[in-house]
Amino acid sequence: MTEYYNYIKSLHLIFVITWFAGLFYIPRLFIYHIEANQKPSPEKEILSKQLKLMTKRLWFIITWPSAVLAIFFAIWLLVIYPGWLTQPWMHVKLGFVLLLILYHLKNHQIFNRFQRDDIRYTSNYMRMWNEGATLILFAIVFLVMLKHTFNWIFGVVGIIVLGILLMLGIKLYKRIRNKNPEA
Repeated sequence: MTEYYNYIKSLHLIFVITWFAGLFYIPRLFIYHIEANQKPSPEKEILSKQLKLMTKRLWFIITWPSAVLAIFFAIWLLVIYPGWLTQPWMHVKLGFVLLLILYHLKNHQIFNRFQRDDIRYTSNYMRMWNEGATLILFAIVFLVMLKHTFNWIFGVVGIIVLGILLMLGIKLYKRIRNKNPEA
């Protein structure tokens, strides 16, 4: 079975990439939906209908299948090399994967609410929420690439600094948009 390792790993990576693409874009569509909900009729209804359709297609045609296939191929890789489960870096990576799955499920809950026009978030909150996948992606990629040489303190500080920079970027963008709504 090890002769298929590179094929299985390639498929795993392809579906991880498409999964993250969906997770990066779905909160952006939520933001557009929130902002469309604040527009006057009939623009509000037209935009809402279109955004619901776009979100539904993204979620069920790209994001969910990619998540399932990425996890399927990951499990297959662990079947081929079960020794990885004894590696500390893999334990941490699987912790981040669990966090990613929880993030995905929360997005599914938000998706269901938005499909019913049950909007409970501000666009600014959703912009911050959107960075969750970014932080998880950085953590997983560095863990996988550096494995045993990963300096845990540097990694934790790096993720915190990245989170702070992302939040500062969101605040800066909010100021720019307040001055120029078309930005």
